[in-house]
Amino acid sequence: MPSVRIAAVQMVSGSQVAPNLEAAGRLVAAAAASGARLVALPENFYIIGRHEGDKVKVREADGRGPIQEFLAACARNHKVWIVGGTVPIACKDETKIRSACLVYDDTGKRVARYDKMHVFRFESGEERYDESRTVEPGERPVAMESPFGRLALSVCYDMRFPELYRGLAPFEAMFVPSAFTVPTGIAHWETLLRARAIENLAYVVAPAQGGVHDGGRATYGHTMIVDPWGEVLGVRVKGEGVVLAEMDSDHIQKVRGSLPALSNRRLN
Repeated sequence: MPSVRIAAVQMVSGSQVAPNLEAAGRLVAAAAASGARLVALPENFYIIGRHEGDKVKVREADGRGPIQEFLAACARNHKVWIVGGTVPIACKDETKIRSACLVYDDTGKRVARYDKMHVFRFESGEERYDESRTVEPGERPVAMESPFGRLALSVCYDMRFPELYRGLAPFEAMFVPSAFTVPTGIAHWETLLRARAIENLAYVVAPAQGGVHDGGRATYGHTMIVDPWGEVLGVRVKGEGVVLAEMDSDHIQKVRGSLPALSNRRLN
């Protein structure tokens, strides 16, 4: 497909699942009405609670549950492909979840699952996070074929590990659903996203959480789509909304033809 409209959704998810699903559905509908064929939701779109353990309380068995049913129905009803941010999938350890990025095609069929491999830890003054307390890391990278080309899946903190994407290349687009902190976002968000796009000569689609959540946590926002040359095609700084851009396969080939860095690699 030479060109396709893609959408990255920004949310400010709260502590209750139902209102978050309603907001996600409304934003997916808006993206579809604007011509998007592929829509990506942010990390933890289903809940950002007052406590880290809140997402464990709403975990679902793989393949069934209200969050997964919502994603399938949303894709089917709006006839769009959905990269479903992350979903809390149960694992053997009942105190943790797999933070799974699920992809649904435009019939509502699930076609891919990627479990977040790198779990976030950060300390700065009063702000502290340690995802390892509630998230069990995944074991394998995932890229999938689609009508829009090869798509690489990742989640938030994964973007700091370029070897993850090198192992999956070449691909047309990579997805990074995120909930970045404000300090790390100010310092690194755009730099990392543009670097990953330039390195892999691919589009980067980064839907994000962007605002102040129940309990007072703030997320950086700046949902962004970046082209293979590192140009930012669209950004939403704060609050819920949709970023739209065209993903153009001819542009990918032009950039890779003029700068064949992927084929010039000497180390694997």
